[in-house]
Formats: sequence, structure tokens, C-alpha cells
Amino acid sequence: MTDGAAVDVADEQIVSNQIIRGIKTLRDHLDCSVHEALDVFVARYAVLRADRPGDFTCGHDEYWTGFYS
Repeated sequence: MTDGAAVDVADEQIVSNQIIRGIKTLRDHLDCSVHEALDVFVARYAVLRADRPGDFTCGHDEYWTGFYS
């Protein structure tokens, strides 16, 4: 599918903690399953967290609070 480095269509949703919306955007863009879109989301999240840490509105632990997949 992708390693997360090449898919930037959901970047703004990722940095603004819109997890479900970002997964849907990736799913629509890549025409893939929810599980595959979640994998891409997590990979892209890691890239953005490393490259643009100041753009995130919360820390890593807080980011995933309440999200269960």
C-alpha cells in the first residue's frame, strides 16, 4: 500500500487529531479497507510527528486517548 511518507491527503486531519475523518479520507483516496487506511494513518502520523512536532495540538499519549481500534 504505502509507508506513510507518500500520502499527504489527510495531513491536516492528522495534526488536528481528527482520527476518524483522516481514516475516511485515506480510505476514499486509496480505495482500501478501514484496516488498511488505519495502517496508513498510523504510518503517516509517525512521519508527521517526527517532521512537524510543533503542528500537533497535543502530545502523543493524549492524541490516542479514547481511540480504540
